[in-house]
Amino acid sequence: MRKALLSHVKRVVVKIGSGVISNAAGLEADQVAAISAEVCGLLDRGMEFILVSSGAVAAGKGQLGIVGRPQTIPQKQAAAAIGQTRIIREYREHFQSRNYNVAQVLLTRDDLSNRRRYLNARNTVMTLLEYGVTPIVNENDTVVVEEIRFGDNDNLSALVTNLVEADLLIILSDVDGLYDQDPHGNPDAQLIPVVERVTPSIEAMGGQAKGNLGTGGMSTKLKAAKRAALSGVGTLVVNGRIPGIISRIFAGEDVGTYFLPAQSKLTAKKHWIAFSKKPRGKLLIDEGGQRAVIKGGKSLLPSGISGVDGGFERGDAVRLCDLDGNEFARGIISYSLAEILQIMGKQCAEIEKILGYKYRDEVVVRDDLVLTVESEEEVD
Repeated sequence: MRKALLSHVKRVVVKIGSGVISNAAGLEADQVAAISAEVCGLLDRGMEFILVSSGAVAAGKGQLGIVGRPQTIPQKQAAAAIGQTRIIREYREHFQSRNYNVAQVLLTRDDLSNRRRYLNARNTVMTLLEYGVTPIVNENDTVVVEEIRFGDNDNLSALVTNLVEADLLIILSDVDGLYDQDPHGNPDAQLIPVVERVTPSIEAMGGQAKGNLGTGGMSTKLKAAKRAALSGVGTLVVNGRIPGIISRIFAGEDVGTYFLPAQSKLTAKKHWIAFSKKPRGKLLIDEGGQRAVIKGGKSLLPSGISGVDGGFERGDAVRLCDLDGNEFARGIISYSLAEILQIMGKQCAEIEKILGYKYRDEVVVRDDLVLTVESEEEVD
C-alpha cells in the first residue's frame, strides 16, 4: 500500500533534525555522509530533493566552548555562523563525490511573509532544481530574531514544501514516528502507521518533550504534517538514525508514520496567507459578519467589524476574530488601521463619504481570506 501511495512522488522535501546528524559533542559527519549517499542514489533515479537541514548550532557550539544548548540568542547566532559553514561543506563534499552540486539557501520568516520575496525565493529554488542542484535550506540563525523566526525547522519544512510544490515531505527525526502514547515511559506504546487527519486527539499524542539539540518535539511535526496536508502533500515521520531509511521509504516499506494529504487542499496563495504571512492585528467581527464569512462564503464588509486590536497597514494580514477574541479566519486587509477606525460598522455606500475615497467595498476580499477553524473545508 505504501509503495502505491508514493508512486507519483518525484520532488521531495527532507527535513533533517539536529538529533539525526549531531550529538552532544557536535556534528556527526558519518550521518551527513550516509544521508547524502542515499539522496544521491535517488537523484540517480531522476528524483528531486530539497533538504531542510538543522544542526548548524550543534556543529558550531563546540568551537565556542559551549556545552549543552546555547542559552542566549547571540550565542546561538554565533554558533550557527560557525556551524553553517561546516554543514554546507560536509554536504557539498559528499554530493560532489557523486557528481552532484548543492546550494545553500538561508531564510527568515520575513522572506516568506513578503509576497515578492516569497516568489523570489521560490524562483531561486526552482531554478536550482532545473539545473540539477540540490538546495540545502535552513533558517538564517545568524540574523534572525524572535519576531521573524519560523520557530523550528519542522514548520520551515512544511512552508518549503508548499513553496516548491513538492510531492512529499519526509521528516527525519530521532524517533520512529507517532505513538499512541509516550514510548519513553510506556513500553506498551504502539506506533501508528497511518494518520488520515491531524485531529485534536492526534495532536494530544504529540506532547513528548523536546530534546537538548532540537527546537521541536513531536507536536511541531504534527503541525508541519497538518500544514503540508493542506497543500495536498503527505508527510512521513521516520527515524533518521536508522541506516538506509530514505531508500527503504521508496522501496515501499511501511516505516514510520505516514500522514495522508487532505482530500481538499488550500490554494497556494491561501496557504501562504494562513501559514507564511505573519498577521499584524485583529478585527473583532459581530455574529452577522461571522456568519457571512464562515457559512455564507462571503467577503468581510465594514459593517461586520465591531472593534480592532493591534496595528496594521493596507496589504497586511490580519486575524478575524469573534467578539471574545477567538480567531476563525485570516485575510489580507484592504484598508489601514486609521481607515478601519473610521469606517467600521458602516455601510459600504458610506466609505467614500467618510474617507473621501474608496479602494473597494470589501475590507477583506474572499479570495484573500482563509478560514482557520474549518480550513480543511475551504478549497478554491
